[in-house]
Amino acid sequence: MSRSRSAAAAKLADAAPVFAALGDATRLRLVARLCGGGPLSIARLSEGAGVTRQAITKHLHALADAGLVRHSRRGRERIWELEPRRLATARRCLDQISDQWDAAISRLKAFVEEEP
Repeated sequence: MSRSRSAAAAKLADAAPVFAALGDATRLRLVARLCGGGPLSIARLSEGAGVTRQAITKHLHALADAGLVRHSRRGRERIWELEPRRLATARRCLDQISDQWDAAISRLKAFVEEEP
């Protein structure tokens, strides 16, 4: 395997926990809420979520393990906020995959359009 392919594979492997964390609908909604609403408490994140605060806490810890969110203390509350760098890493991986598909489609198109 070439050095560039090895580096690309390592980047994809590094992003795998991010995609695994975002593969759950509740966690994806939490990330979306944090993207749109800024830092929020567990109480605020639980509003309208349809799951318990304990479940929200569990999901937030899973997102934190993937590096997608972090928390800080404000008094007695824990405030959660998005970690945008991990999302940017995941986006770059998706862009890389998209570029590979575009290149493959271009090669297929050139092959199909070749005159015999």
